[in-house]
Amino acid sequence: MNTKLSGAVKRALSGIGEGMPLPLTVELWDGTSVSMGDDVGLSMKIRSPGVIASLLKHPNLENLMRHYAVGNITLAGADLISFATTLRASVKKKDLRRINKFQLVKNLWPFLFTASEKPKLQHVFEKNEDGFKQNDRNNQDFVQFHYDLGNDFYQLFLDPEMQYSCGYFKEWDNSLEQAQTDKLDMICRKLRLKPGESLLDIGCGWGGLVCHAAQYYGVKAHGITLSQAQYDFALAKVKRLGLEDKITLEIRDYITLEGTYDKISSIGMFEHIGLDNFANYFKKVHSLLRDNGVFLNHAIARRAKADKKKARSITPEKRLILKYIFPGSELAPIGYSIESMEAYGFEIHDVEGWREHYAMTCKHWCHRLMSNADAAIKIVGEERYRMWIAYLAGVSLGFSSGTILIYQTVGTKRSKAKGSSGMPPTRADLYSAPRL
Repeated sequence: MNTKLSGAVKRALSGIGEGMPLPLTVELWDGTSVSMGDDVGLSMKIRSPGVIASLLKHPNLENLMRHYAVGNITLAGADLISFATTLRASVKKKDLRRINKFQLVKNLWPFLFTASEKPKLQHVFEKNEDGFKQNDRNNQDFVQFHYDLGNDFYQLFLDPEMQYSCGYFKEWDNSLEQAQTDKLDMICRKLRLKPGESLLDIGCGWGGLVCHAAQYYGVKAHGITLSQAQYDFALAKVKRLGLEDKITLEIRDYITLEGTYDKISSIGMFEHIGLDNFANYFKKVHSLLRDNGVFLNHAIARRAKADKKKARSITPEKRLILKYIFPGSELAPIGYSIESMEAYGFEIHDVEGWREHYAMTCKHWCHRLMSNADAAIKIVGEERYRMWIAYLAGVSLGFSSGTILIYQTVGTKRSKAKGSSGMPPTRADLYSAPRL
């Protein structure tokens, strides 16, 4: 039976290759292979006929990634980003019309009656992974599932300052280290930080921004995180740099904070809030900021859609991220975020898109993690390593194509006097302000 199925899939692939040549060789479970074009540089290995049966019966990204994660599908010839980019460039609409659809269905028909391979992943968020409603959410569970893989894992692909957010590339060939340093500087400048001011960093990660702001802009910084691993790393860094008199850190949910700050930053944390919780988020930030204080919100966004109900539906692709990578995350269009900021007392001064910067950042991360594959597998296991490679590659491709976006939004808390915002008349200081 396997021999017949092998022959059937080879005929199907050959038919696709005749109509639409691809630089791909497919190796099957029995050791035989078929080339789908003349200029072949990429290869894919399929472990069993049940894999093809599964993909035909459930043709979605989540199913494909599950098979990739457990090793039912392996790829060679290029890194995952280049692999997908090369194949995408090879697919032409005019060539699709040349494929004999009848023969394709005839050859693949037997797989609909073949038992499907059902990949079982070990690393899944077992609770309610969307948490759209506030009373369903456990932010600490969400954060720790993603971030508490261990600092050793993240150090394999992040820069030395452990910046796990979009870099800022003044030149596209700049190193990741330079881009992350330039990002920290740009955030500090957009916040118009001055010596002696107080800065709150909501979701401070491994402490990169609070340390940079204290060292080079002279502020008193307070960082909060829900990740024990991040807190431990950041605390050790503060002590190592001798910044204990300028920086305080807490494991704490932002919603429980009290006090008043001159400036507030939220870098890569907003995606975890959920659209139904925007009111609580912006009200809380507003209550923590002094009059005319500056707030910078740095967040991934999705494109706006006319059908709002459909936009919030959870596709298999979204479910993949929620279940295996980022539980509790939800993206909003930038227009909705800005509208919410204004509704809860902020004046918007600046919105800047960094989409291509994040595509480049994720590309660096993906390549770095792949170059440290053995160490990563030792820490998190092969399944989770492969899922992370797929995740970083997919996000890079998403930003490259524009299906996902990222913005930095700068606003000030409207003063009770409703007068001047206190902001400079131009953006010139963003590109010329000196450090201490």
